[in-house]
Amino acid sequence: MLIRPSRILLVIPVIAATAWSLAPTRADWPHWRGDGGNGVSTTAKPPVAFGAANNLRWQAEIPGRGSSSPIVVGGQVFVTTAVPVAGEPGLLDFRLLCFDCETGREQWSRSCVKAVPHEGTHQTNGFASASPCTDGERVYAFFGSRGLHCLTTDGEPVWSRDLGDMTIRHAFGEGASPTLAGDLIIVPWDHEGPSKLFALDKRTGKTVWETPRDEPTCWATPLITADSGGTMQVVMNGQNAARGYDLATGQELWQCGGQTVRPCASAVAADGTASIGSGFRGAFLGAFDLAGRGDLAGGRHVLWTKHAGTPDVASPLLSDGRLSYYKEKTGLLTCLDAATGRAHWETARIPGVSRTYASPVAAGGHVYLTDRSGTITVIRDAPGLEVVAENDVGEGVDATPAPDGDSLFVRGERHLFRFATDEP
Repeated sequence: MLIRPSRILLVIPVIAATAWSLAPTRADWPHWRGDGGNGVSTTAKPPVAFGAANNLRWQAEIPGRGSSSPIVVGGQVFVTTAVPVAGEPGLLDFRLLCFDCETGREQWSRSCVKAVPHEGTHQTNGFASASPCTDGERVYAFFGSRGLHCLTTDGEPVWSRDLGDMTIRHAFGEGASPTLAGDLIIVPWDHEGPSKLFALDKRTGKTVWETPRDEPTCWATPLITADSGGTMQVVMNGQNAARGYDLATGQELWQCGGQTVRPCASAVAADGTASIGSGFRGAFLGAFDLAGRGDLAGGRHVLWTKHAGTPDVASPLLSDGRLSYYKEKTGLLTCLDAATGRAHWETARIPGVSRTYASPVAAGGHVYLTDRSGTITVIRDAPGLEVVAENDVGEGVDATPAPDGDSLFVRGERHLFRFATDEP
């Protein structure tokens, strides 16, 4: 049953610490899908009601263009962008920016590389779409064909790695993000040329292993998770097949066909099971037992499948055993029991959400659903659908928000926002 509020509901104010580092709910968001890759913060309690006149702690202008998501660690928030260079037609300055979480003051801005992109991009996609990631000591800014760049959290360059140029389907532009796993950084490289999955030493940028992939362009980000036997895997979506790789060696462990063309959504996983789907020119979503090996199609390690209403650009959310995702790029939301595939609700219309690129995130018992217009609708993180608040950021949003501590960090078209419960 859909319950709509008669007015926006406010959360109970919490006492904020005088310094960011002392906030009692402090936790980090080191990757565009959070710590664990499922879109969940288990400690953050951001506000559910916010906007220009409500719970806006600060906003900071971001130069250039990008739809990469913010990440947060150690009282710092990082975003990437591509800034046109004045007087140099086509030349872009690919930059990593760092802001103080408490004040919004820009701490530093570093140019990683300047280049003219070798091919175009979709009108809704810029050239800084891959999100950075961090281990708390270093930040890794990935610009695809413009390289992977490692900097300290103080902004000092450590190393850069040029992996070549990708040829993207229909010149739609690049966007898959890297993922950290211990001492490795896993870099996806699916395109219309020789596709690969790289594992680089995060300290040096040198290749530890690389595995060829029989895949055309895919925008999904690698997920690191374990099967029931404890083997750490890299789980990847793909047009030809979903696949799992041994994290230590890069060896392919399993695969299963059924996905649709040009997949974008990233996998989510818990308790030895991964859910992987796509929804462009077709529909497929499957739950896979990661203990399986070889071709899983038609076997017992495919736990359930769906063939309607599956996600396209935005990735699913896996929170408290519930799998939530949009139908294609719409705001029609489905929530399933992740273990069985049984629906709590299907293709429900969410007020204020109709066009989606950003993925849903969960924190503090709520789910945050972002429309491309800048509306962020908040619902209960629960088996029943209950709308709690509808909010307007004031500008378009394609990047996934980052919940952290008492805050929600939102990267819009022109600004980075911090929404936090107003101090009493």
